[in-house]
Amino acid sequence: MTTGSEATAATPSVAKSEQEWRAQLDQQQYAVLRESATERPFSGEYNDTFTEGVYECRGCGAELFRSATKFHSHCGWPSFYDPADTTAVLVREDRSLGQVRTEVLCASCHGHLGHVFSGEGYDTPTDQRYCINSVAMKLVPTEQ
Repeated sequence: MTTGSEATAATPSVAKSEQEWRAQLDQQQYAVLRESATERPFSGEYNDTFTEGVYECRGCGAELFRSATKFHSHCGWPSFYDPADTTAVLVREDRSLGQVRTEVLCASCHGHLGHVFSGEGYDTPTDQRYCINSVAMKLVPTEQ
């Protein structure tokens, strides 16, 4: 993995109580960002969106991805080949569902975003595919 930092026990820079998170996020956003759930494939608002702009964390507003790195991977979730900045996301090993994957978290609030997959065949400049839940992000379109 060439981007992101391995998640540590460090305190997130945006820290809220569970009550504050529940008040801010709707049920699905809370399930994904705070409980590591996943939205159904092909159901997300941004799966087929290619509007120019910046994708921010729905939990804290941190810049996560830019539309210039978004591509259609046909996996059912919005896909990016690189985060906005190497410090925008954290990664950690995820052994849920009986397999080993790499989970992607917002570096600012440690909200669950999705997973990143590496390997040849993704036809991207980084050979990576960040599959990110739409409900974990908010698209801020570029002003034209």
